[in-house]
Amino acid sequence: MIRILIADDHEVTRYGIRGMLERQSDWKVIAEASNGKEAISKAIDTKPDVAILDYAMPLTNGLEATRQIRARLPQTEVLIFTAYEDNDLIERCFRAGARSYLLKSDMQRQLRSAIEFLAMHKPFIGGKVAEILLNSFWRRMHLLALADERPPEREPNVLQLLAQGHTTEQIARRFNMDVKLVKALVNYALHKRLILR
Repeated sequence: MIRILIADDHEVTRYGIRGMLERQSDWKVIAEASNGKEAISKAIDTKPDVAILDYAMPLTNGLEATRQIRARLPQTEVLIFTAYEDNDLIERCFRAGARSYLLKSDMQRQLRSAIEFLAMHKPFIGGKVAEILLNSFWRRMHLLALADERPPEREPNVLQLLAQGHTTEQIARRFNMDVKLVKALVNYALHKRLILR
């Protein structure tokens, strides 16, 4: 039996999710909450296997609720669902302890798979979220590749000019470089100095 908590401030949304979940004979919704604070409290009381949390809840948002639930109940897996297609938010939710992040537009197609994975203590990333994270990964790899191809003598000059108060746009014009390459050089140089410290 997979025991599930649903937290969303809209009763209609909770009702719809519960309807999808209760089609599975071995799944049981053991608690519902209408805000983040209540989600934390009910999770502690009922110890669900999976907590499905809306990100944008009153009193305590889904991100903070995830942190607190995972800190107190490390065996409870958290799935964040939201309408926000934001790479930074996705990463912050995963750092807080969520193991799945679903967009509301993907819920119907992917909720079942997500819960099956989470019940086995495996992360689940699919649909549009997988595409967002993959695009972010490729952008970072591209910038690292650009930084690795840099002329070595430019690295200290870029940091020196930055320290003198020049913007990345001004530095890019000075060296006749793309602004993204300047930013990559700065990140590369700072990262290297931290490692060599």
